[in-house]
Amino acid sequence: MGRVTDTLLPLFEPAGSPAQAEAVAAAAASAVRVPAIAPHLLRIVADSTDWAAWMRARNQGITATDVAKLATPKSVQNAANDKMNGSNFGGNTYTDHGRAREPVIAAWVLERYGIEPSTTLFHAAGHRRHLATPDGVGTDARTLELSEIKTTNKAWRSIPRSYMRQVWWQQYVLGADRTLLVWEQHRDFCRSVRSPSAAGSSGTRTRSRSWSATRTS
Repeated sequence: MGRVTDTLLPLFEPAGSPAQAEAVAAAAASAVRVPAIAPHLLRIVADSTDWAAWMRARNQGITATDVAKLATPKSVQNAANDKMNGSNFGGNTYTDHGRAREPVIAAWVLERYGIEPSTTLFHAAGHRRHLATPDGVGTDARTLELSEIKTTNKAWRSIPRSYMRQVWWQQYVLGADRTLLVWEQHRDFCRSVRSPSAAGSSGTRTRSRSWSATRTS
């Protein structure tokens, strides 16, 4: 018969004894593995459901929306002025249309690609003032994938460079592997019947009526 070691003896203590409770807890801890928290979830700054807090946080750094416009020295200066003095832009008919359509398109993205809608502002691992609020965040066992949703009144022959800067910045901030860029074309703010062409470094994945999608790596 094998030798019974001292480390197993507490398992035979009377029920409810401190020694038995400690042994059971140790056995449970070794048997259950707590899932690791994804790194980007440790870098949450704010959420746009609290609009005032989200805007205050955005004003403390450079966001993906800012980066989309940084194409010239003048645009960099304008962005700096907006951060220091505030911006007078409060939206227009086009941005209002985009905000209204975004939840509908986000639901389609979730159904087709499993990327959850997101309203969370994150900061980069190496810089707390580098910020991004992607429209969607999806994870699986191997990759972190974002989504970005746009509406447009023009057909795209290729993805506008400003949007590429935006999604690349978001990927940098979150440490994501790729982005699903989805856009909906409209005419006079009514959804178009035909889909525009989609292009990107990874090619078009799917189309659905007036929605087009492409992944960028």
